Amino acid sequence: MSNRNWFYASEGQQKGPLPEGQLRDLISRGMVRADTLVWTEGMSGWQKAGEIPGLVPGAGAPPAFPQAGGAPQVAASGSYTGGALSADFPIWGLFGRSLLLFIGQIFVIPAPWTATALYRFAIPYIRVPGRPNLEFIGQPLDIWYVFIVLGLLTYAGVADSNIVTLLSLVLQAFLGWMIVRWIASRLSSNGQELPISFKGSPAVYIGWYVLMVISSITIIGWAWVMTAWMRWICRNIEGTRREVTFNASGLEVLWRTIVFAIGCAFLIPIPWVLRWYANWYISQFALVERQSGFVAV
Repeated sequence: MSNRNWFYASEGQQKGPLPEGQLRDLISRGMVRADTLVWTEGMSGWQKAGEIPGLVPGAGAPPAFPQAGGAPQVAASGSYTGGALSADFPIWGLFGRSLLLFIGQIFVIPAPWTATALYRFAIPYIRVPGRPNLEFIGQPLDIWYVFIVLGLLTYAGVADSNIVTLLSLVLQAFLGWMIVRWIASRLSSNGQELPISFKGSPAVYIGWYVLMVISSITIIGWAWVMTAWMRWICRNIEGTRREVTFNASGLEVLWRTIVFAIGCAFLIPIPWVLRWYANWYISQFALVERQSGFVAV
């Protein structure tokens, strides 16, 4: 397990992920003890560090690794609930459907079908704790007009008018808000539609979008705006007893996006960096109990 990343519980909070070498350093310094709860990918639940063979002197029974997935969250009471989302997208499947989405937007008319195809393909590869067999059940004609207008707006840049550009920006933001609402309301688990909805205000969503564009002038400031925007979106997802959180920092979003952009500039690495970036981005979302005694990290 030397290549695994570990989480550990401290004062009712989840800490990590940490490389095993760093975890062992904490053990040697007494910050992680034999009775400290730890977890790594593949374990079915949290276990005391002293029960992991070879991790702490005097280890006991070996842990079970029956399944993969995100780390369960730790409650102050010692129970476990929620956890991080994870994804493992096929390289060529993700690249192919993303390319079709781009082509569909350029040709406008196919946009509703290519967008829906991407969501239907990608969402089943996202693993959500407590929500097995996640699927997207939206239909291309549900909000076909949204994707048609978005496709047309890609040509708004040819108009040499600041007013047209500003109106296009606001309209793009509003259409993005509609898509977020649509996706949230069209999810199912084990064949049953989920009662999830996005209740965020369209005016606030547009404000975040405009702020995102303005912050791009600073070259790096947009990454912090993006993380704050994602957290606002998460806070406005309703219909489930668990709260959605976004845990990435602005710095993490910034450097990974830069690496992604550089990879795309060389064309050939696009399928690999796209998968790498998408898998990481999904892993930054997590589910936590609402109004409980723990704080997600």
